[in-house]
Amino acid sequence: MTPANLQKYLNKLVKNQLHISTMIWGAPGIGKSSIVAQVAQENNLDFIDLRLSQLAPTDLRGLPVAVAGRSKKQGISTWYPPDFLPQDGKGILFLDELNMAPPTMQGVAQQLILDRKVGAYEVPEGWFIWAAGNRKEDRASIFEMPSPLANRFLHLEVTVDFDSFKAYALTNNFHEQIIAFLSYRSELLHKLDIQSHAWASPRTWEMASKLHSNQIDITPAVGEGASAEFNAFVALYQNLPDIDGILKGKGEKIDFPTEASTRYATAIALAIRGKNADEALNSFRWLIDKAGNEWIQLFAVDLMRIMREKGQLGALSKLIKTEKQLQTFFKDFQNIIGIL
Repeated sequence: MTPANLQKYLNKLVKNQLHISTMIWGAPGIGKSSIVAQVAQENNLDFIDLRLSQLAPTDLRGLPVAVAGRSKKQGISTWYPPDFLPQDGKGILFLDELNMAPPTMQGVAQQLILDRKVGAYEVPEGWFIWAAGNRKEDRASIFEMPSPLANRFLHLEVTVDFDSFKAYALTNNFHEQIIAFLSYRSELLHKLDIQSHAWASPRTWEMASKLHSNQIDITPAVGEGASAEFNAFVALYQNLPDIDGILKGKGEKIDFPTEASTRYATAIALAIRGKNADEALNSFRWLIDKAGNEWIQLFAVDLMRIMREKGQLGALSKLIKTEKQLQTFFKDFQNIIGIL
């Protein structure tokens, strides 16, 4: 399933209070933990993210402490649980990198996941326990999950999906050139390079966006190959049409670019740089006059997401209803009407 579909599925588990052991599978760097954190935030739940590969069994089980004083329990010990495990309230306890932890650690974690208790500790009723891990084909150092254990989980496999990434990037202020480049070269969104420590993934492109926003080389984040292609793409920005002129309604004499990469960059730039509904309408008018439907549609889908975030969607919808050409366009693309 796509990251967007995973988020919807997890939200349904929460809303229906289905405390079922759940394992999320997927390649590294595609946002599994980020999606779970977003689900927690959307449902006003606490969120605890434990990286099991970095813990020892005693970190999770706690420490044995002898019972003090004279009592029937004298001579035995009890377990003191760690303070990072939830004691009350409602939330999601997320056990990340489950199958990268050694078998001894997995055994303790599995008791927590399946029995909702370990040692003297018991998970509060209001908490969901979910786990995540990588697959064999991801070349991660993982341990096999026994079949009897696997049969006790829900298994959700999330795959790389550019549309989900783009929606996230647009609403989280990724650098315009990062979004435009990946719209043009979406196959580079996730490309494992076993010969390099740095390689392209949704996680590292988010790092790259922060680096590029501060004029710092992105090679250490996404690797040399992706970085070289990105830098070549950025050079194309010198050939963009006058974006500010188009946004201000002065694009009559400005032509739509002929080169595909520059077209992607232009459509993304218009969607991101529009400050309000009036500028968005000017971009629509220009694209309808100068570009083909595929470019108008690309622009429209991105613009609607951004206008919603800016609180300008209602104003834009009213303006669109006054434009006959735009009404014709939206009749042809019913999927975009659904966004309005």
